[in-house]
Amino acid sequence: MHTHFMDKLRNYDVSFSGLKTGKHEFKFEIDKEFFQLFDTEQEFTEPKITVDVLLDKHTTFLEFEIKVDGTVELVCDITNENFTHPIENQIGILVKFGEEYDDSEEDVITIPTNDHAFNVSHLIYENVALSIPMKKISPNISDEDLEILEKFSPKEIEEEEEQQGDPRWDALKNLKNKN
Repeated sequence: MHTHFMDKLRNYDVSFSGLKTGKHEFKFEIDKEFFQLFDTEQEFTEPKITVDVLLDKHTTFLEFEIKVDGTVELVCDITNENFTHPIENQIGILVKFGEEYDDSEEDVITIPTNDHAFNVSHLIYENVALSIPMKKISPNISDEDLEILEKFSPKEIEEEEEQQGDPRWDALKNLKNKN
């Protein structure tokens, strides 16, 4: 079973070894089958997403730009209704060559020197995950429901006291301004 998933993930390999230096474009259409390849629970259903992978191949490194564009179904936190949410995000990543795979640096991934393909599936997954809002609120929600939510939401503490200023500081500022 496991190798079957690995084979499916290989569909997201971007093979760069035969490519000339310069810009190359790859397109993927992803749906729920893609997300089932990952052993995680999704907060959304019905993903219909187009992925544009732009590869800029340099002699010693690769630059990837991954754009996701599409929709998913979310469940509203308040009404429990399903609603369609637009997915639109973009991440850039630099791929360098080294001894072994290493993704500990932010926005930089090192892959073994003898690799000739780079798998973008995890980056696509991450890109979509970053597009899912923390609070899932349907655009169809009524104003009454929003008012109720507002009433019970923790309020931000007003910082008006600081605005009034301290007379001692004001006196010092006046001295400074006179010179």
